[in-house]
Amino acid sequence: MIDLRSDTVTRPSAAMLQAMMAAKTGDDVYRDDPTVNALEAEAARLSGKAAALFFPTGTQANLVALLSHCERGDEYIVGQQAHNYKYEAGGAAVLGSIQPQPILAAEDGTLPLEQVAAAIKPDDIHFARTRLLSLENTHHGKVLPLEYLARAFDFTRERKLALHIDGARIFNAVVAQNVTLEAIARYCDTLTICLSKGLGTPVGSLLCGSEAYIERARRWRKMAGGGMRQAGILAAAGLYALEHNVARLKEDHDNAAWLGQQLQQAGLEIVDQQTNMLFVRVPADQVEALKSWFAQREVLLSPGPVTRIVTHLDVDRHALEQVVAHWKAFLQR
Repeated sequence: MIDLRSDTVTRPSAAMLQAMMAAKTGDDVYRDDPTVNALEAEAARLSGKAAALFFPTGTQANLVALLSHCERGDEYIVGQQAHNYKYEAGGAAVLGSIQPQPILAAEDGTLPLEQVAAAIKPDDIHFARTRLLSLENTHHGKVLPLEYLARAFDFTRERKLALHIDGARIFNAVVAQNVTLEAIARYCDTLTICLSKGLGTPVGSLLCGSEAYIERARRWRKMAGGGMRQAGILAAAGLYALEHNVARLKEDHDNAAWLGQQLQQAGLEIVDQQTNMLFVRVPADQVEALKSWFAQREVLLSPGPVTRIVTHLDVDRHALEQVVAHWKAFLQR
């Protein structure tokens, strides 16, 4: 099966599974799981932050990040299509009484700072208190420019806001820009990192920030059901991923670019391609037929008028050559 629906479908390699089986464990609620501690220390080191906290899921990490920044009746400014606004079941509003203020992102994935400024509420009892600007990097595969991040960080200092980056795919940005994680993370107060997408772990995310912030987040994680015991088995996968699976993300980027070129040569319209995400326009009357065509050939896609294709470590160039052949056959039928 060739699965191009998302990079969340990746499976741990044999070497990663071996590292998991060999992990030293303790009780993480007591903070004595050595492998969890090592993973958190490594995430803090790479990001240049003072501390980090391990979570079972990215949704929980994003929720706790918002809960740790904002109180009831506070507000965060966020992109209209951002994951921690649109795709996480409204958790911040439902569980934290935190109001989202969504604005439209620009074509490059950034939130225009003049629009952010216009969305900040006056200090008035009629309004929620604006506390946080939340960015997403990468956003639909688009890498936020370092120059923009620097301006956004200065902007939040002037407006007395915190700046959080939902960095589910932030290592794709690291590899695309050929910089360190710290070079990006210096322009935010906090960030999340997902380990279970392109980095290939079965589960797990991290939240990085100051020591005081992470202590606050630890309490919220417990309240949100995230106290874990012998979690070192999972943390070992994260350590393996950070050591072995970051640089290889460039293969995914190259594969997505190659696939886009091949499909364009076959006559398809490429809407966008950056990092490991490719967006292809499909005529509305062909969507269901395309889905069925590929399913019969053991290729999983999520076809729509604009079809997102995501490359990852479980799909190599040979597999993509098969996808191109199947798509050409579909167009010629």
